[in-house]
Amino acid sequence: MNALLERLFRLGEHNTRVTTEITAGLTTFITMAYIIFVNPQMMASAGMDQGASFAATCLAAAIACIVMGLYANWPVGLAPGMGLNAFFTYTIVGEMGYSWQVALGAVFIAGILFFIMSVTRLRAWMLESIPMDLRIAMGAGVGLFIGFIGLRSGGLVVDNPATLLSLGDFTQPETLLAGIGFILIAALSVRQVPGAIMIGILTVTLLGLATGLVTYSGFIAPPPDMSPLLFELDILGALDIAMVSVIIAILFVNLFDTSGTLMGVATRAGLVNDQGEIKNIDRALKADSGASVAGAFLGCAPVTSYVESAAGVAAGGRTGLTAITVGALFLLAMFFAPLAGMVPAFATAGALVYVALLMLSGLKGLNWDDATELLPALLTTIMIPLSFSIANGIAVGFITYVAVKVIVGRTDEVSFGAWFLAAIFLAKFAFV
Repeated sequence: MNALLERLFRLGEHNTRVTTEITAGLTTFITMAYIIFVNPQMMASAGMDQGASFAATCLAAAIACIVMGLYANWPVGLAPGMGLNAFFTYTIVGEMGYSWQVALGAVFIAGILFFIMSVTRLRAWMLESIPMDLRIAMGAGVGLFIGFIGLRSGGLVVDNPATLLSLGDFTQPETLLAGIGFILIAALSVRQVPGAIMIGILTVTLLGLATGLVTYSGFIAPPPDMSPLLFELDILGALDIAMVSVIIAILFVNLFDTSGTLMGVATRAGLVNDQGEIKNIDRALKADSGASVAGAFLGCAPVTSYVESAAGVAAGGRTGLTAITVGALFLLAMFFAPLAGMVPAFATAGALVYVALLMLSGLKGLNWDDATELLPALLTTIMIPLSFSIANGIAVGFITYVAVKVIVGRTDEVSFGAWFLAAIFLAKFAFV
């Protein structure tokens, strides 16, 4: 057995052992397992069967992790991405009025485009042609978008006819528990407790059980039936002209998030050689983009690499055996559907807010000395949550970026990619 694992993952070459890799995989899984509670809730808000969505989340994550481990030999865990699942539910389905089947079609098309970019030079061209500040702003804006959803689902902010929003009522037990959940997650994370997010979610759920806010429905059962979601994507419906900006938004967020995550994990895992080249980066990108395509058939929002994989790397993970371990644990998690079904929205609210705040850390990388770069980026960041649309926020950012550069006479700094995308987004606002 050890000889087989050595041949598959080259453990000796990476100076690691089987036990270390399994421990690292367990660490990564614990840090990202919150998605099996959060994602089914969001998908249910889009009209999808929550039990089937739970099973699809686990299966899509498992397949993606196993492919990443076997094909790319990278210690990276994958699962439906935070932010894009919110975009899927609250913008494409909720605001734009498309069915979840059409939304899955858009995920499929974006996944195909991402895969094509991964196997050609288009990826490098796109990454180089999109201004760095706008790339940073997209990630931060998605973070604020997630955070706002968390604040709203936990009752921490509520509608106000005079001011649009106001602070929630903390005399309501659900709101109070949502606030406690965030504080607990934040405190555990500061103390570097592994699985802080999952501990916070489960603790608030237990408090809900103790106070009668949550109804006990068991812990273990056979995996839910996935047939309500399998192969239900509507690709033709997603070819509507109004979906162009949606597909671009999914593609961009997935591309930039994945590239940043993989490069960060590669550096920590020692996968970068003396010339700065990253081992098997092309294979890792193919595995990631292929996972999004497969996830659409299963009924999932885009599947992507998780930055939480850095926790497993810190625990010694260096090879694909770490990712295989994560995948196996996601398969095992399919038998805990009753537990996932008990978790209420106020228990996951604190997790959403915490993840959102972490995503804002990239703002420190903005060019604060150049207003032509900074202002469009900041506008993108705030317009994503305020317009309640990742696509519209990105569109406003690109249009503003090009307009400002042109007006101040710095047209030569605008790349062809920025011109092209600004034109597409202008056409969307003008004609769609």
